[in-house]
Amino acid sequence: MTLKGYAHPLNAVAGGGVSFMLHDIDPGSAEIALVRLLHGDENPLGPGFVERTVASSLPAAVAVGPQTTRKGSYAFLDKPENLLTGELAAATFFAFIRPSIVGGKEQVILGTLSDADAQGFSLLVSKDGLLTLRLGRVEVACTKRLAPNCWHFVAGSWDCATGQVRLVQMGRINRWNSIVGRAPGYDLDDRVERSIADLPMVKGGCFAVAASRDRSGHIDRLYNGKIDRHGAIGGLADDAAIAALANGIIPSRGGLIAYWDTTSGYTERGIGDVICDIGPHGLDTRGMNRPIRAMTGWNWDGRNDCFRLAPDQYGGIAFHDDALIDCAWTSTVSLDLPETLASGVYALRVRKDGREDHVPFFVRPRTARAKIAVLMPTFTYLAYANEHLAFEAPIAQAICANTPVVTPDDIEWKAEEAYGLSTYDVHSDYAGVCYSSWLRPILTLRPRYRTPAIGVPWAFPADLSLIWWLDAQGFDVDVITDHDLDAEGLALLKPYRTILTGTHPEYYSLTMLDAMEDYVAQGGRLAYIGGNGFYWVTETRDDEPWCIEVRKLDTGSRAWQAAPGEGHLATTGDKSGVWRARGRAPQKLAALGFTAEGMDESQP
Repeated sequence: MTLKGYAHPLNAVAGGGVSFMLHDIDPGSAEIALVRLLHGDENPLGPGFVERTVASSLPAAVAVGPQTTRKGSYAFLDKPENLLTGELAAATFFAFIRPSIVGGKEQVILGTLSDADAQGFSLLVSKDGLLTLRLGRVEVACTKRLAPNCWHFVAGSWDCATGQVRLVQMGRINRWNSIVGRAPGYDLDDRVERSIADLPMVKGGCFAVAASRDRSGHIDRLYNGKIDRHGAIGGLADDAAIAALANGIIPSRGGLIAYWDTTSGYTERGIGDVICDIGPHGLDTRGMNRPIRAMTGWNWDGRNDCFRLAPDQYGGIAFHDDALIDCAWTSTVSLDLPETLASGVYALRVRKDGREDHVPFFVRPRTARAKIAVLMPTFTYLAYANEHLAFEAPIAQAICANTPVVTPDDIEWKAEEAYGLSTYDVHSDYAGVCYSSWLRPILTLRPRYRTPAIGVPWAFPADLSLIWWLDAQGFDVDVITDHDLDAEGLALLKPYRTILTGTHPEYYSLTMLDAMEDYVAQGGRLAYIGGNGFYWVTETRDDEPWCIEVRKLDTGSRAWQAAPGEGHLATTGDKSGVWRARGRAPQKLAALGFTAEGMDESQP
């Protein structure tokens, strides 16, 4: 399980290039080769595993060693020198928060204090679930436990000259925004004031939101839940200033250090990862591992269900300690692909110390060469990437009509959970996973993989059976991908007489669906040979195709359901859910659509 890698891009072009990021916990030399993948299913009744070695410019061996993966979404200020790295003699930091996990571990809301720096500060949730302000090694905590999935306003103040420290939390529950309403009468308000002799000067380090981060990039104490507008003002805030901040009033610029307006930056096409500081110093922070935007904020009133209608009520940003979009590994080896390389499914085969891994990628021609194209459902591969259905979805047994078939490798992989989740999983706080990326090892995207849920090849390895059959029958075909179709639309399909789908083309963007409909309307031949196709509304950012986003709404066969008001994609602004709910039922394209699934009994 230690020898793993991923390719970038996943959808390569003949004449272009591809890089491979490889990892092994034990440093050493690994044998590598370019291979063309034709068949993955090792069932003895079939052709078995089939690959062909392809001559390339790759070296015979490369050095492979450990690479670091940092899971968890957070935001940080990437300016090395800024106002927050100096001495903060007196300041008030504040935020609206909706923690989803309270207690059990420390979680930083915002601050500059890391394990490597004892001079900074942190506003955090303690192991006991208490709002805590830590100034170097001095700590002040409230006495009332924060309420999970409820909105609070929190603020921590200090004045090193007088030794005064103040900590405030205020419940901000309205009729709509929290897991409970106003009826239970939750009293979340609390405040603590202390006078501390010889209060140490607070000297900032690396400022981060939803985690602590040191200069080497190490992160810990990751936060789970939402954070809305947050900021800092100079001096020890008085009661009037605290009350104004808790009501969402932006401070005057005179004493303002920073005000991160989480509602700033929305466009008709969604929002990015930069959290804008609208204060005088422009201390924008940048989200890592895609903190989730387009989420309801502390002041959501339930009337509007999309950020486009009321952006000021969509300041919530959801952070999770197990989010992973980009492993950010260093490239081990790169390959320039010849213009003449045949289109197909390829992999870098890696062998080391008796172990083997295949790192797949797809190669399309720069211009169409064949009359037939196989459209590999790479959106679906990402949606199911590293899925945990066999372990954490009991309904999978009823749907698949058998108990899970797991191996020691499956159990080891599940125990490690090193490479992130699928859109069929939930985060550690049980919120659904809406993002999935190819910038990480994907164990389900391997030629020999068979899903434990049903014990047979599915998705990518099942699609290889189609590739093998076409090759064995002598058909000349091009291989294209969902990502190519999403980028180029109808122009990608027009040169081909026939398009063959994969076995499960479930996840589709608007560009893809429009292109396929126009292709068929203009006389193209679509061989829909899959199941549950053209189902979930799925999108990517134009400049970041490696990451898909989907939100599961209140119709369709779904592993989780988005919270009220959070059904629109931060990626593009489109409403997600199933295409049928947007008037684009699959039957309108292929005369066939998925309605329901299930079996009468479940047996080994």
